[in-house]
Amino acid sequence: MKNIFILCLYLASLNVHAQQIPLNSYGLPIVNSMTLYRSQIQADSTLQLVLIKDIAQDVRYATADNFTHTRLYPFPAVWLRQPAYQALQKVQALLKPMGLALKIFDGYRPYRITEKMWEIVPDDRYAADPKVGSGHNRGVAVDLTIISLKTGRELDMGTPFDDFTEKAHHNYADLSDEVQENRRLLRTLMEAYGFTALETEWWHYFLKDARRFPLMDLGLEELAKEF
Repeated sequence: MKNIFILCLYLASLNVHAQQIPLNSYGLPIVNSMTLYRSQIQADSTLQLVLIKDIAQDVRYATADNFTHTRLYPFPAVWLRQPAYQALQKVQALLKPMGLALKIFDGYRPYRITEKMWEIVPDDRYAADPKVGSGHNRGVAVDLTIISLKTGRELDMGTPFDDFTEKAHHNYADLSDEVQENRRLLRTLMEAYGFTALETEWWHYFLKDARRFPLMDLGLEELAKEF
């Protein structure tokens, strides 16, 4: 009976905690204040966002060199939830003896940016529908590739990042052996450490348990003050 009582208290506390997250116009719970975010990470440290500094980056959304042709982020920076970051560190460690490393294009993305992207590309093969939200909004999706440590050049993946054509799909067959091997290497390592591939984008991966991480709409300027 004691154990059942403790379980009931625990479940009740989770329900109260969930109710604290405000709902947006689609009825989605969105963490939209640093106060709420801080209270969540105090309750569960795995929800902590980590500012990534030890993995190469090319944050296109901090420039106009992206599919929107506008600057979406105020500055280049990549945040990910703790478990996603720790998994990437393990992938990075396996690549290093091969003379390779990861390069990240995007990590955490404020929900408001997902809304802007959907206005330009309302196609859920390539952009997240705001009615659902994105793994990027949860801080557990990452867009990335592999580079040579010696030259810093990206391995040939057949298309650039954010190429919204069938050629970027994982099942696209008309690719060179080299490109297929490069994609296979990235996918094998990412899946080995808990990520799932998005079938329509060779660069996009998200943690299998993504939905346990709340959607967020915290501005990058707000996050930068924490680091």
